[in-house]
Parts: sequence; structure tokens; C-alpha cells
Amino acid sequence: MTNDGPYREEGHNTERPRVMRQALGRDGRINVVRKNQPQSGWLHDLYHYLLVTSWLKLLLMFFAGYLVANALFAALYLLGGDQCVRGVRPGSFLDAFFFSVQTMSTIGYGRMEPLSTYANVLVTVEAFMGLLAFALATGLVFSKFARPSARVLFAKKAVVALDDGRPVLMVRMANTRGNQIYEASVRLSLLRDVVNAEGELMRRFFDMNLTRERTPVFAMSWTAIHVIDEQSPLYGVTEDELAANEAMLLVSLHGTDETFVQPVHARAFYFHDDIQWGARYIDVIHRREEEGILELDYGTFHDTEPLDDAARARIRLICSGEEAAQAKPSPSSSAAPSEPSPSSSGGGS
Repeated sequence: MTNDGPYREEGHNTERPRVMRQALGRDGRINVVRKNQPQSGWLHDLYHYLLVTSWLKLLLMFFAGYLVANALFAALYLLGGDQCVRGVRPGSFLDAFFFSVQTMSTIGYGRMEPLSTYANVLVTVEAFMGLLAFALATGLVFSKFARPSARVLFAKKAVVALDDGRPVLMVRMANTRGNQIYEASVRLSLLRDVVNAEGELMRRFFDMNLTRERTPVFAMSWTAIHVIDEQSPLYGVTEDELAANEAMLLVSLHGTDETFVQPVHARAFYFHDDIQWGARYIDVIHRREEEGILELDYGTFHDTEPLDDAARARIRLICSGEEAAQAKPSPSSSAAPSEPSPSSSGGGS
């Protein structure tokens, strides 16, 4: 498979294949520059931009906007002349600025007050804008605080191990909050390059069946298990082929947070080199016998240990399809037996 020719992601054209690691992070963030996008820019979706931006950036934007607005009104007050506002020294920008601050925040210490009609009109407009800005800022801050989020920890590596003699792909997750997620469901998908019948290189999702996709309560840890059999998209695929196709695993979890009583979700991506073949996770849940409680050790949550050589060899044998090929009867053994000759049919004269 080469990089030449058309490349499509489920029908969407792209110009540069083989850049999935640079374009997509482990947390699902997309690092793509969008060209010729209609109504692009953060101003066209300001509420969403402010909702997802960091708290530090949001507070800095609020403070900068507050300073700019008061500076603008201070300049307008100075344009009204020396008799515009009582208590403001002639030509003093600082006095006009602090009068604007008192007006916008509806403080009013009583030392400065508007005198002319021009000043009263400005005070009316500024007071209205201050109330409106305060209401919008309050709603935005509340939305950011009330926005539900799942604190789910995903293991840094996915592993391929043996379970009841079958090769399985495992991804471990943990709920790092002290509460529970009700009716949690997890979905596992494989994203890889394929060539269709027309010779076009496309990137497609393949759903991967799990031994258990739902759990009534997700409180501690959960390991999603996918059996690598003939129906698995990983069956008959080598590690080198996964690397050549830039294969990725997408793990998504959905549920209802018991504290917010609202849906929450979490996801993680695993690149082909994030899959450890012939390894298993180290146990992280232990029982304290003297206290009769369970202990979840996050210090070893990401740790894995290799399997023995026999187990690793069996994983390679089954996943590559060689075991199924060896189990098929040969053509000579499956041929029908020949008819016996008359001389050997028994009986005599």
C-alpha cells in the first residue's frame, strides 16, 4: 500500500495520509488546520469557545474586556468637557476611568456624579451594559461549573493476553472519582486504512465485540475484553500490518453520573505501538484483610508484565490464523476411499 492516489476517510477527502499520530492526540483532540471553512473563527461560535476554554484564559478575557470598556467610557466622559462629571479633575483620565468603574459596577461613593445631559446619557448606557455583562458572565461561569465531566483514567497501554486459552485484547479503565457511574457502557473500535475494490485508500472504523459492554455500576475499575477470533478485525493481522495501516483503537465510555444525574462520557485513543502483545495488566485491586475493605492502587494502574514464551507463541499462532489453517484437513485425507477390487471383496467359489 503506497501513499499515492486518493485518500478518503469514510468518504471525506484528505491530502496527507500517514499523519494520524500528528493529527489526533491520545485524548481525542484534533490537531487539524481547517481551510475554507464556512463561518470559521471563534467569533462565529463565541459561546462554545468560551465554554471550552480554560478558566485562566476566560478570566483574563473578562478582565481585559472590563479594562477596555471602562477605558472607552472614560474617554467619552472626557469628551464632555470639564463640567461633565463633578469631582473629576479637568483632563484627568484616571478620575474619569474610576468614575466609569463605579458606574459600571453600580457602586457610587457619592464624590463624583454626572452633571450634564451628555454625562447622564453615558451613565445610563454604561449602567445597562454593566448589568448585561454581569448577567452574561454569571450564566457563562455557572455553565462551566455545572458542566458534567467524567474522571475516567485509561491505562497507557492496551494489552493482548490469554483468557481461557483465547487471545484477547484488553483495555483497563478506572473511575477516579469517589462516586459511581450508573448504567455505564463501553465501545471499542478499530480505525485503520483499507483499499476498496476501486483501489482507493480509505480509513474506516471496525466495531469490536466485547465480552461485556455494559455494567450497572462503574465504581472502581473495569477491563474491556475483546476476543480475537475469526470475527475480529484483528484476526490474521500482524503487528507490522497494523503499523503500516496506522491502526488506532478508540475506546469510548458513556454513563450517568450519580452526583450530577447527567450523562457523562470519556474516550481514549491507542496507536498501534500502544498495544503490547503477549502482556497482561498487573492487579491493582487488593483486599485489606485486617480492615475488610478493598484497595485500588493507582500507582501500578498502568503497569504491565510480559507473559511466558509459550503463551506469547500461542497468541501469535492463533491471531495469525495459522492454528486454524493447521486444523483444516488436507485434501488427501478428505478424499473418499476407493472402491474395493473384486478379488478382495471376499467370498469364494
